[in-house]
Amino acid sequence: MTTKKAVLEVLKTVFDPEMPISILDLGLIYDIDVKGDLVHIKMTLTTPHCPMSAVIVKDVKQKIESIEGVNKADVELVWDPIWNPYMISKEVMGKTNHK
Repeated sequence: MTTKKAVLEVLKTVFDPEMPISILDLGLIYDIDVKGDLVHIKMTLTTPHCPMSAVIVKDVKQKIESIEGVNKADVELVWDPIWNPYMISKEVMGKTNHK
């Protein structure tokens, strides 16, 4: 059976094509629900007008469905709350903060 931890590990490998930062570290993942062999992801993007939205969503879906025990991944794009740079993980912000 798939675990939320396994899904989180896979999401660390999905990157925003415009930045070398994973979507997990960017704070784009709002919720992960694992029910048996179905995984539902609620996520956002940095902007509703992201030209790479289809690519990112497809990558998330394909990588989650590659996890052993996952039959289907549903990816739901949401815009509430609206993403902002304060959602980026503290670890990433610490690496990019040049004082």
